[in-house]
Parts: sequence; structure tokens; C-alpha cells
Amino acid sequence: MKSGVRTAYRPNILQPLRINAQRQTAGDCSAWMRDDSMPIIDSHLHVFEKLSRDFPREVDDQCPSDRAETAEKLLEVMAANGVDQAVLTQIGGAQLAHHRYLQHCLKTYPNRFRGIGLIPRDKWDAPEDHMDRLAENGDIIGFRINEIGGPADPLSQMDVRTFTSYRIWKHAAEKNYVMWLYIRAKDAHQVAFMIQTFPEIRAVFNHLMICPGEGMFSWDDEGRPHINTPIPPMTRYSMLGLHEYPNICVHLSGQYAFSKEAWPYRDLESWHKTLLSKFGADKLMWATDFPWILEDPGYDKLIQVIDELLPDLSAPQKAEIMGGTAKRVLGFPDLAD
Repeated sequence: MKSGVRTAYRPNILQPLRINAQRQTAGDCSAWMRDDSMPIIDSHLHVFEKLSRDFPREVDDQCPSDRAETAEKLLEVMAANGVDQAVLTQIGGAQLAHHRYLQHCLKTYPNRFRGIGLIPRDKWDAPEDHMDRLAENGDIIGFRINEIGGPADPLSQMDVRTFTSYRIWKHAAEKNYVMWLYIRAKDAHQVAFMIQTFPEIRAVFNHLMICPGEGMFSWDDEGRPHINTPIPPMTRYSMLGLHEYPNICVHLSGQYAFSKEAWPYRDLESWHKTLLSKFGADKLMWATDFPWILEDPGYDKLIQVIDELLPDLSAPQKAEIMGGTAKRVLGFPDLAD
């Protein structure tokens, strides 16, 4: 083993993190007390630097060449809100060079961050080298995809070897990479076939397990993603059954993009409770989707959103959602390491 290179992390996803927590008895009934053994982990967000020779990236209206949302800015916001660690999800392009800023952040702050990479669409037929080159030092732990790539007809024969994402899944299983999933509605019925084929893979469904339909994605007036979809999502009939698989987790994140109401997004409360009842707290992960939420509603409001939408959580359940699940499943180190 190369010096400084971590071996693949293999979690026991079914064993909840041991925590010490207790309810406060005065004031806010959802308030809780934590100790240093309980990390708070923001399990999905994005950072990027201004476009430069050192840090090339794609640009668009939301991420113009002169915009920067840096790791240092993130760390300041995290510190102000008591957040310990975070998952940095690649943005700004899928080529190897586009990942330079992500890799820079992971190298600079090795105990604070874990990374999720992207795979160029033209490499899906042979993604192995791209995946391994990004993950070779152990900081990039998985890959995000938005397509499964099987038959659109749910009654078709489902041979996963013909799915466009098959080689990505196969290699992830071989190398113990995490699959980071934000899939399209038309692929929702295909997911179970892939997970059944590779049950050992840790798969994390982004943003409330909602699968956007064709033409539902846009940007709102504040430059944030907006998904025009009914809640509960129509894809729930395909997705909720995945709770039976032991290595499936779900992000409680992206509320601003789906809600038709202002914070605290009361129209999503029932769906949060459904996810909790189906998956359990030890398969749920809190996340903010920084930087899109900095101005509206504000990072501090996202810290409170779980209290607002799941007010009856026990202290151990909240500890799992706010960081315990991510620490255990994604292999975050103790900050003292």
C-alpha cells in the first residue's frame, strides 16, 4: 500500500453510531445537547473557485467565471453553526481537470471533507480508469450519476448488463465506491434491479429521494435550482421499496428546490415523516446543498429544518440524521485523527 493512501472503507451500515445525547427540558422541546463524540456532518454541498488556469471548470449563469464559493467560506459558515465536516460534491464539469479544485480542498483539509466525483458521459462505456484516478488517494469516495440507463418500459426485460450505467456500478462494487444518486423519474423503476445486482454498494439518494421528471428542472429568481414536482413524488411507488436493502441511504436536503412554501417548508413535512418511517434515522443524512441556501433561507435555518419537519425525533435519532449516519456510512475520521 502506498504511504498516505487509505484503504477502502467498509462500514457496518446497520450498526448505529454510539452517541451520548439528551433532551433539554426547558424551552424548545426539539433542542438537544451534544458532546464531542457526536459530529454534525453536512452530507451534500458544492464549492468552487473562480475560473483560472489552476482551477479550470465549466461556467454558466449560476456559476460565472468570476464567482467563487470556496472551502474557506464554507468552513467559516460551518464553524459559525457548529458543523464539523462535510461532503463536497463536484460541480463545474466532469473531466479530470475540472476536479482540481475539489482535490485541492480534500488535500488541504483532509479530516474535514470527503469528496464525490463526476464521470463524463463519453466515458460511461469504460469508466474504470477515470474513477480510479480520481479516487486513488481515498478522498474522493464515490461518484454521482443521474441516469440508470435501462428500458423506459417497466415491463421490458431488465438485463442490467445492458444498462448504460452498468460498468459504473460494477466497478463501484469492485472498489467499494459510493454511488451518489440523483436520478431521473423515467429511471426510477430501474434502480431496484441495479441495487439487487450489487447489494454491497453503499448508495445515497440525494434530495429527499425525489426523481425529477422531464422539463421539471429550472432556476428560480435567486439563481437556485427549482424542481416543479408534486409532493409526495409520483416515483414513491418505485423508490420507497428500496428501504428493504441494507446499504441504501437518503439525504434530507434540497427542501428549498421542491417546496412551494417559504422556510420551514411545511408542505414537505409529511414526506420527511414518510422517509423516516420507511428508512429509519440510521439511513437518513442531513445536508444543506450549500451555496444555494446561503441567502435564502440561510445556513442557520437549514441547521434547524430537521427540528421543524421532524419535531418528534428522539435525541439519538437526531444525532444519526445530523451526522452519525454519514460518519458511519461514508467513513469520516474523528477530527482528532
